[in-house]
Amino acid sequence: QVQLVESGGGSVQAGGSLRLSCRYSDSRACFGWFRQIPGKEREKVAAIYTITHDPMYAESVKGRFTISEDNDKNILYLQMKSLKPEDTAVYFCAAGGVDSGTCEGQYFAYWGQGTQVTVSS
Repeated sequence: QVQLVESGGGSVQAGGSLRLSCRYSDSRACFGWFRQIPGKEREKVAAIYTITHDPMYAESVKGRFTISEDNDKNILYLQMKSLKPEDTAVYFCAAGGVDSGTCEGQYFAYWGQGTQVTVSS
């Protein structure tokens, strides 16, 4: 069982920045950040394969968001820059996967409670 606790959400104007944090109790092959807007499917925003630290990003956030991990502190980060109103959502961190070489197609079994990010125009 992996416990995940997000923090760092809030309200910001378009063009601004936020950094989300996720404290985790144990590591897995993949960590990811997902977001969900009410009435829409959950979207994978970014993921990191912990063995090689290779990141992957959704096209919608590429160049604006950066996922990183601090192994010493057991914290996963999502640095978000140039935020847009369409980035408004509840953001979740998740953990899971197996040692396959990539987080593509991996199953995330463990989830945090989510943190709200609101971007105003």
